[in-house]
Amino acid sequence: MQRGSGFMHVGSEVAATELLAIVDSTLRELHAGAPGLPTVTLASTFDGDLGFDSLARTELLLRTERAFGIRLPDDTLQRAETVGDLLVAAQHAERRPERGDTGAELRAKREQAPVAARPPEPAADTGAPTSAQTLIDVLEWHLQAHADRIHLTCLVDDGEHPLSYRQLAEAGAAVAAGLQQAGVQPRQCVAIMLPTSPEYFSTYLGILRAGAIPVPIYPPARASQLEEHVLRHAGILDNARATLLVTVPEAMVVARLLQARVAGLRHVVTPQQLAEQGGVPAPVDVRGDDIAFIQYTSGSTGNPKGVALTHANLLANIRAMAQAVQATPRDVFVSWLPLYHDMGLIGAWLGALYVGYALVVMSPLAFLARPERWLQAIDRYRGSLSAAPNFAYELCVKRIDDAALMGLDLSSWRLAFNGAEAVSPDTIQRFEQRFARCGLRPGAITPVYGLAEACLGLLFPPLGRAVQVDRIQRDVFAREHRALPAAADDAGALRFVACGAPLPGHPVRIVDDDGREVGERVEGRLEFRGPSATHGYFRNPEQTARLFHDGWLDSGDRAYRADDDVYITGRVKDIVIRGGRNLYPQEIEEAVGAVDGVRKGCVAVFGSPDPATGTERLVVLAETHAGDAAAQARWRGAVSRAVVAAIGEPPDEVVLVPAHSVLKTSSGKVRRSACRAAYEAGRIGVAVPTARWQVLRLAGGALATRLRLTAAGAGRALFGVHAGLLFWLLAAVAWPLTVCLPTPGLAWRANRRLTRLWLWLTRTPLSVRGLERLPSGPCVLASNHGSYIDGAILVAAMPRPVGFIAKGELRERPTLRLYLQHLGAEFVDRIDAERGVSDAARLAVAVSHGRSLLFFPEGTFSSRPGLLPFHLGAFLTAVRARVPLVPVVLRGNRDMLPDGTWWPRPASLEVEFCEPIAPLEGGADAFAAALSLRAATQQAIAQRLEPG
Repeated sequence: MQRGSGFMHVGSEVAATELLAIVDSTLRELHAGAPGLPTVTLASTFDGDLGFDSLARTELLLRTERAFGIRLPDDTLQRAETVGDLLVAAQHAERRPERGDTGAELRAKREQAPVAARPPEPAADTGAPTSAQTLIDVLEWHLQAHADRIHLTCLVDDGEHPLSYRQLAEAGAAVAAGLQQAGVQPRQCVAIMLPTSPEYFSTYLGILRAGAIPVPIYPPARASQLEEHVLRHAGILDNARATLLVTVPEAMVVARLLQARVAGLRHVVTPQQLAEQGGVPAPVDVRGDDIAFIQYTSGSTGNPKGVALTHANLLANIRAMAQAVQATPRDVFVSWLPLYHDMGLIGAWLGALYVGYALVVMSPLAFLARPERWLQAIDRYRGSLSAAPNFAYELCVKRIDDAALMGLDLSSWRLAFNGAEAVSPDTIQRFEQRFARCGLRPGAITPVYGLAEACLGLLFPPLGRAVQVDRIQRDVFAREHRALPAAADDAGALRFVACGAPLPGHPVRIVDDDGREVGERVEGRLEFRGPSATHGYFRNPEQTARLFHDGWLDSGDRAYRADDDVYITGRVKDIVIRGGRNLYPQEIEEAVGAVDGVRKGCVAVFGSPDPATGTERLVVLAETHAGDAAAQARWRGAVSRAVVAAIGEPPDEVVLVPAHSVLKTSSGKVRRSACRAAYEAGRIGVAVPTARWQVLRLAGGALATRLRLTAAGAGRALFGVHAGLLFWLLAAVAWPLTVCLPTPGLAWRANRRLTRLWLWLTRTPLSVRGLERLPSGPCVLASNHGSYIDGAILVAAMPRPVGFIAKGELRERPTLRLYLQHLGAEFVDRIDAERGVSDAARLAVAVSHGRSLLFFPEGTFSSRPGLLPFHLGAFLTAVRARVPLVPVVLRGNRDMLPDGTWWPRPASLEVEFCEPIAPLEGGADAFAAALSLRAATQQAIAQRLEPG
């Protein structure tokens, strides 16, 4: 194919002149009548100088392609920072066909293509992996049922890359082997910063197969946002304690900047580097309650919130959604949604993986560059399911010209999910009207509601139902929170879209500020529970505690019920309360965005506390182009009038700011809380530094971070030498003292004092909780095991002597045997089954005669966080002796002396004694009673250990 044909026939100066004219006309159209518009040059930046957002850039790229008869690369939207960048991209672009393929021509090509090149036929319904406990089990089920069936087709650079279940499994195994060779341990976090590509899917499954936890993050968007991207993601990776980052070569600069700021991030690799070693990964026990995905929500850089979702959570949500939409293997899901977001990862891909329907995926950049590609893919592959946020449907209405609709057939599209942001009834109406002529089914547009804390989906409407819009009285709703129906001629009525009913097995309730459930058509906070609900935020106990209310999870959204439907009214943290009225930012933002001179979609409305009045000030932050004082005054007046027209009262302050001052998430949502924080800190309107300056500043910060880490490492080394020498010095005192003292009780007390002295000399804090729960009589204690110092920690924590249970092999070491015997330890045989039985009977007798014994039921420990399987000895002993069992939780032990090292590290130690658990009585079978006691003990300890 010829390249650059749109520009090669004219000189570069002529091409530049024509492009400058296109940019200038687009600028003046976007800001019609605005004074003081800048002169467009090749050095003009689209964001800082011209104020072009993503949608404006999309329009400019379309106009450039039409004017010069070219097709720009999909990444031009992301890479072109200046007009000169766009000129270079255009000079290297491909010739555009005289006219694009219509839907009818696309279908004809498909039917005439060789069989091997045709899109796959819908799969036969061979059932579903209903007994699968993990996503790995799901893939194994497909390998057994139809290993060579095409699972997904990735559309990259206009080419098709089909991937069968077998190919996916083999590629994932290679990645898993590479991760293990890189030292990644089970339950450690691995970050994925990859674009949509076949490697994304194999990397994700490879992480799971290695027993690790995938943490998807989004690749850098534009150079002008580099600093914020690095700072935000450094906070995420630090919170996740990610040990490895998988990315593409093009993003290595950003990846290295992240690595310099994140202490534990040891490796930055590409998928190819992980897989090139080959090999078979070592088997890892992956369970349903293991974390399978951490979705980091759009929070601040200082306190990222990672929603921890287990395999069981994900499978429960996918099964419930599949039931609600009646998904079968005969469906085809077409998606451009980013895979770092739950809607694209769970809704599109993992749903396809479970149900078995075909998935067709393309890059989000491909959609943004030419929205018609989404609809053409639905036509070509006979897509029956697809999903997108509201803005995507609006983009299709506005950016797809009529020529692209000729012959387009959308009759196969039975469900078009609209979610992830507020649903506009006007957008739905316009989309249905525009594409009805293409065969779009009535009722195909399906508003849905979900949130990361519920995996993805929570509310779904009945299939095939037309969109329900509720019109309610504005003033009554704002002041009394009652959603009373409005009269047909009420021009000021509020409108909300029905999101349907909860998924099966996922009840919801709506409560007032005091936590009491409210009635029909009364607004309150939406709470939910069910098998899809997260157990909390990863390594963020404070935010996790705020999430739960009496076993219900707070969605953070407000809603009301009406006629079996739930209507979402807005985010709790975003609603402005002024003078006793609830004001809804989205409605005000839409009204202000329609004002001439204001950049649509670049308005943030929020409340700022006003100590003088005791209420909130209504602040409107709106992006406009630069203008003189008179123009600014006119725009402020127009914005105030628009707010009065929308809500009946004016704003307290209108702040007009340059382009890209309104902060947004990676998916384009306005970050109102972040805008409020920037406004209150005086950072609104501050000029964004150049990309080069951002890199220099980040490099300086990374150097400072490295220096701090080096200093911290030196401090840890000094601590290790200091603590290690003290330990062996005191051990030289402890051993002869223990052997010479006449009773184990005296030896225990001597060792307790020496251990506490060691902790004091090393400045190691030891927190002991729950001592009041220890029974006054004999008992069995069971503790988690993570380090060689666990015994010493428990000696320091226990107020009275107990007998340690030690493995029989230690009897072969005379020095240790003498020490442990005089400390009152009991040896048990772990190898000889017959001796093990007699040891268990002996321990039960000892407890019956008044001794308390302490077990490490895991029997050993590893560097892997969490618990190993529990042996039954401790629990049979408690059952046979008929004494309570006390679960004991150790924290910080693995941090202080990890497996594989003998040099201590600084750490805070905690010991918690849980409520005693009484074994079953009444003649119950001892083995069954021991199993029950083991399960209860393991649950008690696991719940108190920090996730991950």
